[in-house]
Amino acid sequence: QLRLAESGGGLVQPGGSLRLSCVASGDTLDDYAIAWFRLAPRKEREGVSCISGRDGTTYYPDFAQGRFTISLDNAKRTLYLQIDNLKPEDTAVYYCAATPPLFLRPPGVKSMCIMPQNYQYWGLGTLVTVAS
Repeated sequence: QLRLAESGGGLVQPGGSLRLSCVASGDTLDDYAIAWFRLAPRKEREGVSCISGRDGTTYYPDFAQGRFTISLDNAKRTLYLQIDNLKPEDTAVYYCAATPPLFLRPPGVKSMCIMPQNYQYWGLGTLVTVAS
């Protein structure tokens, strides 16, 4: 049974940087699609980025390109999210999630890897607060 645990959140000033971590246990990540999501007050859960555990290919929605970077260290079973130039609107609980890639739907649609309904395994989240 795959389990995920996030860490690295906290209070940071606007313009600062933060690196979040997600450690896997119970299984390796090399046969999964893995993603970061965030949930802000009064908003729906939003996909930030995803990565293939097998070949390292990544996907970012338009809003995340430039300031967000996803990476994976398979040897450490750890997923990372680097966030630069943090803004107050980035304040949210950030979650990592994983799923067998064959379960992603609909097939052939790139953004399927940041659709939360496609993911089976979730961490409990880490809170990022961006404020002066």
